[in-house]
Amino acid sequence: MNDLIDIAEIARRTGVTSRTLRYYEERGLLAPLRTYAGRRLYGPADLERLHELLALRRAGFTLRDMKRIFADRTIDFGTLLRDQLAALDGQMLALSDVRDHVALALDSIARGEPLDTVTLCSLIRDGATMTEQKQWKSISDRYISARAEADFAEAEKHLPADFDQAAYSAQWADLSARIEAAQPLDPASPQAVAFVEEWEALLAPFAAISTPAMEEAAIRIYDHMDEWQDEQAPPFSSDVWNFIQAAGKARKTA
Repeated sequence: MNDLIDIAEIARRTGVTSRTLRYYEERGLLAPLRTYAGRRLYGPADLERLHELLALRRAGFTLRDMKRIFADRTIDFGTLLRDQLAALDGQMLALSDVRDHVALALDSIARGEPLDTVTLCSLIRDGATMTEQKQWKSISDRYISARAEADFAEAEKHLPADFDQAAYSAQWADLSARIEAAQPLDPASPQAVAFVEEWEALLAPFAAISTPAMEEAAIRIYDHMDEWQDEQAPPFSSDVWNFIQAAGKARKTA
């Protein structure tokens, strides 16, 4: 038992947060021992597995890939690595866009042109937005049909001219944080109903112009969030999504 260490010591040795360690456990990638009091204890094999996970993460592999690697002894590593190389190439291309914006700002300075903080931040923000859009498209392409993709493109044309994406994203982040802070919460409770109503109100601009194909695609993407959330930060956690689904069903049956 002397070679067993707790989650705090594992976090200190590896630099991995306790939250991440628990998440890996939830996904079946780590299986520490538990004391009667529920305390997690990690042995040498667990530490070795964690180092393997971190190595794969540094190479850009997703949790879905990691589960396949450890679960399938007959996995085709050639295909897996070719797919990963293609994904990394896509990420490098997206990062090159951001680099171009930074280089453009530097060229402006070299030419003696004035460059203030507002302009610099705007250039970098525009580059980051482009990168995020490309990353999001690489994810959404896996889950949406050609019909849904066409519908999304058409729907974007009908959004209000003054639609503020940054403010809209901030509203989602605020709602998500409040839902998480309220857990555990009965999906049939009045507070849960209020959360669902607020959720639907935020969706209203898109619900007004959505099609069945778009709605089906959105559900498919977020039902499979655990497969891509390492690549792109979702607007809300899978726990929040699952809660809203349960609360929505409870509301309909009430």
